[in-house]
Amino acid sequence: MRTFVAIGLLAAAIVPAAAQQEYPAKLTGHAVLPAQTLVPAPDDAPAAMKVSGKYTGDTPARLTAKPTDGAELPFNGQPVQGFSGIKTLEDGTFLVLTDNGFGKKVNSPDAMLMFHHVKPDFESGEVEILKTTFVKDPNKVVPFLIANEASDERYLTGWDFDLEGFQPIGDKLFIGEEFGPYLIVVDRETGVVEEFHETVIDGTKVVSPDHYAVSLPNPDGDMPEVNLKRSKGYEGFAASPDGKTLYPLLEGPLWSAEAGAYEKSDGTEALRILEFDVAGRAFTGNYWLYPLEADGHAIGDFNMIDATRGLIIERDGGQGDAEKACADGQTEDCFKNPAEFKRVYLINMDGVESGQPVKKVGYIDLMNIQDPDGVARLGKREDGRFTFPFVTIEDVDRIGESQIIVANDNNFPFSKGRSASERDNNEFITLEVGDFLQAQ
Repeated sequence: MRTFVAIGLLAAAIVPAAAQQEYPAKLTGHAVLPAQTLVPAPDDAPAAMKVSGKYTGDTPARLTAKPTDGAELPFNGQPVQGFSGIKTLEDGTFLVLTDNGFGKKVNSPDAMLMFHHVKPDFESGEVEILKTTFVKDPNKVVPFLIANEASDERYLTGWDFDLEGFQPIGDKLFIGEEFGPYLIVVDRETGVVEEFHETVIDGTKVVSPDHYAVSLPNPDGDMPEVNLKRSKGYEGFAASPDGKTLYPLLEGPLWSAEAGAYEKSDGTEALRILEFDVAGRAFTGNYWLYPLEADGHAIGDFNMIDATRGLIIERDGGQGDAEKACADGQTEDCFKNPAEFKRVYLINMDGVESGQPVKKVGYIDLMNIQDPDGVARLGKREDGRFTFPFVTIEDVDRIGESQIIVANDNNFPFSKGRSASERDNNEFITLEVGDFLQAQ
């Protein structure tokens, strides 16, 4: 059984969270990218990349099965799914980042990593993919063996990395990764990896079970100790408005051997917001705590809206409306674990010292969005309310003075939150939240 190493100290002083206020949210736009949206692999990609999803489920059958257009696994092409980060561009379009593939390292060696330039049309409800850029490492910057090691272009896959958050700064894309966790810098135009950075806190690497240096069950030689749960690396990845500072946010709490517990604040698990100096390409050593509302919650995205305030999605692991929860003995057309907690929090870091919890100013409830004008294209309700009942909601950013955009990670082809029987689409919604964005 592995031991865990301490990283730093728990917050020296616990500051109770201030009373939180719920702010109203009104649905102003809704656009949908169909779940069954695929793009072809690049012409110079290995032949194995032309078909994806071969390593999910019943692997021997998948390896020999005829690929489909997305109806059944495996797929003829790469699914445009699982958006795990979003960034508003000045022309009203957006950059979005596709997740690692099919949910795990082991089943995603044929899922190519990519990001997209997209244009939701909220009048028509459609989403146009303007450009897809595949991430690759032809210059061998990545310091470990990758799935496509033997190829020239060395396209990266979900076996290699789990890309969860990003920030465009100049002609670079800074990406927060969950397996390591690592910080990667790629060329924004070509997707070529230029830099690879380990996460270091107080002189110690942050290491999850999927870190490349971890070898189980029979390690050879020196190996770093694990101090972060699997799939709890970077999920949020914010930047200061001037692009000089990054704020990577872990999805899970760090283990402290000194305290014999996961890091907490005011009695609940807390996540670290780290600070990375872009010019110096180094972690500064400063950090803040994001206190979760309950142990086991996760975050979905993090974007700053000014120099000290930011938006963070906090969620539970449920999906589907509670009104359709399974009754005793019911197994079909219902949700076994319906969504209960899906919020966007506004945080304020102004005046908060390193090591202390940020102020959670207030929130909007994504299960209680008002839709008086009937804007919703899916999930219409008679009570004039709109919900966003997805298990993973991983995209939030500000658009204009009084609105934000929110989108889901649909985990294609697995998640079913909008309907208990149909695969989730990629949904983009815009919300009027003027009072929320002005809160301090």
